[in-house]
Amino acid sequence: MWYVYGIVPADLPLAGVPNGLDDAGVALEPCDGVAALVSVLDGAQYAPAVMEANSGDVDWLSPRAVTHDLVLTWASDQTKGAVVPLPMFSLFSGRDALQAMLRDRSEQLGSALASVAEGREYALRVYRVEAELLGAVTSLSARLDEMAKSAAAASPGQRYLLERKLEAEKKTEARAVSQRIVDEIVTTLAPHALRHVRSPIPRVSDADASITGTMVLNAAFLVAPTAMDDFQKTLTSLLAAHGAHGFRFDFTGPWPPYHFVSEAARGT
Repeated sequence: MWYVYGIVPADLPLAGVPNGLDDAGVALEPCDGVAALVSVLDGAQYAPAVMEANSGDVDWLSPRAVTHDLVLTWASDQTKGAVVPLPMFSLFSGRDALQAMLRDRSEQLGSALASVAEGREYALRVYRVEAELLGAVTSLSARLDEMAKSAAAASPGQRYLLERKLEAEKKTEARAVSQRIVDEIVTTLAPHALRHVRSPIPRVSDADASITGTMVLNAAFLVAPTAMDDFQKTLTSLLAAHGAHGFRFDFTGPWPPYHFVSEAARGT
């Protein structure tokens, strides 16, 4: 069984490539200017029935996921981002089947490689710490700020009622402020990236959210090397502007361009 990690330029040197799944070697299978990064695995271990039986086994899946990503990360580092990652367990019955796919899709895969070769993928996740944002939300909302001023100027009895109304409005307003700030972050960073994409927020348990905060942005940016300094400076300014208001930034990368070649990868 031929296992494919991803598609790379056909002239990629393999010196230093890590071993693949099941400690198998990793080789290139070239075709029409592109090449598949492949390992030849024991077909019995990856038969459909075996795969189905192991699909819920974290102990079986986890090391293979780590190895799959390790090979792709190595390739991305060697090519400065020019790799089309394929989903885990992209399996072919042999060289002929793989070559047929490469011939059929070489033009699309070559275009995908060229598009991501211009930059590297970076991930940005932003979290909202509820207590901190609630403490600052009045200063971030013109409506709440006006309510607070009205309460301060009111008579004692009216002030009590206005302050209770203000507290009740804070949670609703915090969500609106949070969305506005998230949109501002993306809009401010976008001019320094070749492309960007916002992904769905993954579900987490209440216990996890209480530790890290509530995720409000899950985004990826494809950034050219020449724009990286400006991108990082802009990100630093956003962190300085919003960190004190309860927003936490998690910026990682570079990664293989998982988010920017999905259509080409699905087509294989």
